[in-house]
Amino acid sequence: MDPARLLVIEDDPDLRALLAEFLTREGYDVRTLDTGRLATQTIASFAPALVVLDIMLPGEDGFSVCRRIRIESMVPIIMLTARSDDVDKIVGLEVGADDYLGKPFNPRELLARIRAQLRRSAALVPPAVPVSRRKAVGELIIDLDGRAIATRAGTLVPLTTAEYDLLACFIERPRRVLSRDQLLDWTRGRTADPFDRTIDVTVSRLRARLAPVAPSVVDAITTVRNGGYLFAMPVEDA
Repeated sequence: MDPARLLVIEDDPDLRALLAEFLTREGYDVRTLDTGRLATQTIASFAPALVVLDIMLPGEDGFSVCRRIRIESMVPIIMLTARSDDVDKIVGLEVGADDYLGKPFNPRELLARIRAQLRRSAALVPPAVPVSRRKAVGELIIDLDGRAIATRAGTLVPLTTAEYDLLACFIERPRRVLSRDQLLDWTRGRTADPFDRTIDVTVSRLRARLAPVAPSVVDAITTVRNGGYLFAMPVEDA
């Protein structure tokens, strides 16, 4: 089996070299860029399984690069931030990042987060929705084993890893109030960072992504004051 491909976009030459060497030793095929200028072209040609993206890049910053990537690709993105406040984390999630890591960091922690994202996205968009543990809800058919979502007409609905994991939580636990801590634990596990805005931002992104194709599903994701979220719609076997 060919090694998974990783794209690291980092302007610090020492850190870029360190990550390239470390991740290569861990068995990955690594390509690096020092700016985001060629990010989308490199993703198209190299087809990485995951992107590690620094926020503080020269010229175009990581937020803008992330937005451009999201127009063309659902590849998982882990953003790196040198600032300790939550603003970068929140903005990163809003523009489409799947995870974030503050600098300085232990390369082993980055490796753990990469492996977690690759596990979650292994079959995010398969070529078809197989008949296997499929659920029907509103305008959507969700295959929980294949991690695929389509409209009832058969059009695939692309979601980021974080968006899919959150929707799967709702589908598997309908009509139950789910706290933000529970949703963080189920979607991010040991990489969870205990601040509520992570889930709130991902819910907002999920609603926006589904609104054009599944408005009834969007309406069913309800906010429970001081409680969390509830998926107020029956889920049936498809």
